[in-house]
Amino acid sequence: MGAPTGNREHFTSLCRMCDNRCGINVYVENGTIVEITGLKEHIWNHGRLCVKGRLAVDMVNAPDRILKPLKRVGHTWEEITLDQAYDEIAEKITKIQSTWGDRAMSVWKGEALGFLTQENLYRRFIHALGSPNYFSNDSQCYVGRWLGYALVTGDWATQDFIKAKCAVIWGSNPPYSQPNLTQSILNGRERGGKLIVIDVRLSAIARQADEFVQIQPGTDGALAHGIARQLIEDDTIAHSFIDEYTIGFEAYAQYVKDFTPKRVEKETGVPAETVVHIARELGSRRPKVAFYAGNGLEHHENGINNVRAIACLDGLLGNFDHEGGNFTAEKPALRDLTLYKEKSLRHLGPIGADKYPVLYNFRKECHTITAIDTILSEKPYPLKGMILSGANPVLTNPNSQKVSKALRALELFVVRDLFMTETAKLADYVLPAATFLEDSEIHCHPIHQSISLSKEIVTFPECDSEYIFLKKLAARLGAESYFPWKDKDELNSWLLQDAGITLETLRNHPEGYEYKPRRYLKFQKEGLPTPSGKFEFFSKYLKDLGYLGLPEYFPPAYKSSPNPEFPYVMVTGARKVFYTHGRNRNFPRCRSAIPNPDIEIHPSDAEMLGVKTGDIVTVTSTVGSVDIPVKVVHKSSILPGVNQVTHGWKESNINLITHDDRNDPIDGFPLMKSVEINITPKLNGNSND
Repeated sequence: MGAPTGNREHFTSLCRMCDNRCGINVYVENGTIVEITGLKEHIWNHGRLCVKGRLAVDMVNAPDRILKPLKRVGHTWEEITLDQAYDEIAEKITKIQSTWGDRAMSVWKGEALGFLTQENLYRRFIHALGSPNYFSNDSQCYVGRWLGYALVTGDWATQDFIKAKCAVIWGSNPPYSQPNLTQSILNGRERGGKLIVIDVRLSAIARQADEFVQIQPGTDGALAHGIARQLIEDDTIAHSFIDEYTIGFEAYAQYVKDFTPKRVEKETGVPAETVVHIARELGSRRPKVAFYAGNGLEHHENGINNVRAIACLDGLLGNFDHEGGNFTAEKPALRDLTLYKEKSLRHLGPIGADKYPVLYNFRKECHTITAIDTILSEKPYPLKGMILSGANPVLTNPNSQKVSKALRALELFVVRDLFMTETAKLADYVLPAATFLEDSEIHCHPIHQSISLSKEIVTFPECDSEYIFLKKLAARLGAESYFPWKDKDELNSWLLQDAGITLETLRNHPEGYEYKPRRYLKFQKEGLPTPSGKFEFFSKYLKDLGYLGLPEYFPPAYKSSPNPEFPYVMVTGARKVFYTHGRNRNFPRCRSAIPNPDIEIHPSDAEMLGVKTGDIVTVTSTVGSVDIPVKVVHKSSILPGVNQVTHGWKESNINLITHDDRNDPIDGFPLMKSVEINITPKLNGNSND
């Protein structure tokens, strides 16, 4: 409910500028949002709010925001009414289905408009139409880490950093990506905990660490195995947990014997004595050790097994589902929006499911990179239509030129977004979407096992919410029975019904409502959601599918098969505090702070290349090339021979040179963080903007 404060109205809600979902105060004057601050009472952020949260004001009120439906007419855009847009889109979908079959249609869900209830709404919509082809950014981000843990423990790990005696941040930079996770980490340090950061770069969180371990890209599995070997050799492992609640330990212990400190040093660049030291630090603090495996571990050709190797350390240390360790959060009993029980569509051949069955079996997620190939090849069948919501794969998916070619080839390409992104420019229809401040949604905070409700605070006439858009379109396609709720309130009430929580309860608890107290060591009575019901050092499930049962380590190609034509190794995707993937670059406040892309180069490499900060270089891989300004960083920031480029810049789109043809065999994640490249100075000094 809004309440007047002077000449203002005050609302409480949740921020969705990233996935942290902090509690916020929203202030409205004359129907316009004018200020956003942190909600002091909220259980998660306690009043803190990062710069991205405050930028939501800029997002809602941006002068370049799309507020009218647009239809492509030749090379120009024509404004049309919302009803005309929905009618024409429905007509084209019907034509595609009658010509090519139901599975020729697809949806692709991104994060820019939210990604909780909306994810399952899009699953529900496309399955109601008889197609199995649901895509999202998850098949390239997050699910790699999730699967790595799920294959060992059955679920994603949640970290009890505040009570941890040691926090290990592995391949992540929470101050820029998850600010409130940072506060939990630092609170743990204030209580006597130790902070260890393992990363390729000296990140913001690494600068605050007690121990910073700088590692060569893609070699994390070797380090994890070396730590495991040392723990076993020192006999600082949790024998009772291993004996009673795990399978495969003997085979795993035998495998890691070969990862001596000297071998690990050769593989990773981490000094042998550091490997021993870190293992002993962890062993002395078990079981209150909390690991966070970040995005830096994905996007390698052996990413899943590297994550599995880290997850196995939970079993050795006995910190799994333990206070101060990595626990499994219990979910609220929300009703399921998906139709998998009512409409099994596996027989229709979800795109990528045969090539990457683990991804589909665990997540019911089709594979976006395979989708691009399918559009272009029409194999195994034609994919002719797509509705894409809040995603920008032209800037965020690998091999951008191929992505653009595929999206242009669609017979129907509909984009819902807030701004005219590089992807939206390729669409047949661009529909205005609602921001999180114009929608109501249920949110959960697993760390606290609390649930909250975001609120519709302002509205724009033709910016339908995701639910209303899908409901209206489904009605035109004869699928209205699958969307019976008249509005979001009715939908949210239905979702909450089995949990015994009402919308009124959530409205009365803007600080978050605890749906269940946290419990530890649940596996002792309930087992684990793995095939064996136990912690799995060895996965028979994977072995039966033809994969490796153990999380074996294979060095990245730049180490195992170095190519002298591409002597540098590039990491992409390090976060910037003002930006989330490809978003926010149209906001003047952000551009003034971080105005352009750059490639981070070690001083010794810069000297050898004869370049300085601001110079333009051409970066080339086997996929393509791109021009980009140089940023010479401090010698401790990055290793010689290693470079970092943040994605999301149309001026220097680094995904023009990343790989879509080299993928982890289990989840299909692309090679984007250990890419072999060459760097050539541009004599004319001009970039390709």
